Amino acid sequence: MTMLVIGLTGSIGMGKSTVGEMFRRLGVPVYDADAEVHKLYSEGGAAVEPIRSVFPEAVVDNKVDRARLSKQVVGNETEIKKLEAITHPLLGKGRTTFFEDAERGGHNLVVLDVPLIFETGGEKNFDKIVVVSSPKEVQKQRVLKRENMTEEKFEAILARQVPDAEKRSRADYVINTNCPTEATFEQVTALVDDLKHA
Repeated sequence: MTMLVIGLTGSIGMGKSTVGEMFRRLGVPVYDADAEVHKLYSEGGAAVEPIRSVFPEAVVDNKVDRARLSKQVVGNETEIKKLEAITHPLLGKGRTTFFEDAERGGHNLVVLDVPLIFETGGEKNFDKIVVVSSPKEVQKQRVLKRENMTEEKFEAILARQVPDAEKRSRADYVINTNCPTEATFEQVTALVDDLKHA
């Protein structure tokens, strides 16, 4: 049985986590890269000690303080590369386990929620790409409501991301989240139906 591997992506604040949750509600296993990073950064997480050795100020109370870490790396390509060299191999291990579990569960469709698919040239790892999108002003409103978020930080993050219009043009499917939640859920339901019969 072949498993269809779907990449779920979208720029910051587009509603990707919400859509990921909808796939779960429909019984599709979802691997959430951000949630995995959160585990790695928590107390006892596999990334804490390696990060402490490279960014000592970023570790507080035996866990990685994301706000401190982002102050050190955002906008600095060299530091970002150092951080990626620590986290990417650890994430790779977690992904392998996820696929093994999905296979054992008899699933023929899985979703990987990955923020930077196009930015890292990762599209070749997926059978189909789903992009979550919303107008720029809606995106900005959502992001600026987040804790510790400033306009400068938002712009720095956007600068590292492939523009939304380009993501949409390169996607196999686009989910519009600038609508009531039920309408977004209807789009996801139709998409899962389509993929299961692909």
